[in-house]
Amino acid sequence: MATITKKELVNRISEKTGQTKIVAKEILQSFLDEIVHELSLGNRLEFRDFGVFEVKPRRARRAQNPRTLQKVEVPPKRVVKFKVGRVMRDLVSDGLDRSPKAKAIAVEPKARTAPPDGKVPPSGV
Repeated sequence: MATITKKELVNRISEKTGQTKIVAKEILQSFLDEIVHELSLGNRLEFRDFGVFEVKPRRARRAQNPRTLQKVEVPPKRVVKFKVGRVMRDLVSDGLDRSPKAKAIAVEPKARTAPPDGKVPPSGV
């Protein structure tokens, strides 16, 4: 599993669109800034097939410090929730990239074979 940075995304967008990296970075940063701004106002952002960002209130509560076992009061706050969209959910849960490039390198899973002693281990082992 790899970590993809904003710089890597900027490079990919620049290559795909033919725009300079500077323009791609400005557009990507503007997009991210607008998301943060709208969420800070309490607005809901819906991107079809991608997902929905929304702000939800969280009540005050009592918690416990796991090291000291001391009870602490946690104040109320607003948190950002993300609900994944159908297309993203399907692609991620399949674990497959549907691009033509990925289809060309996809391989079939290995068939299970019995060990040399002929005894088949229980499922999940």
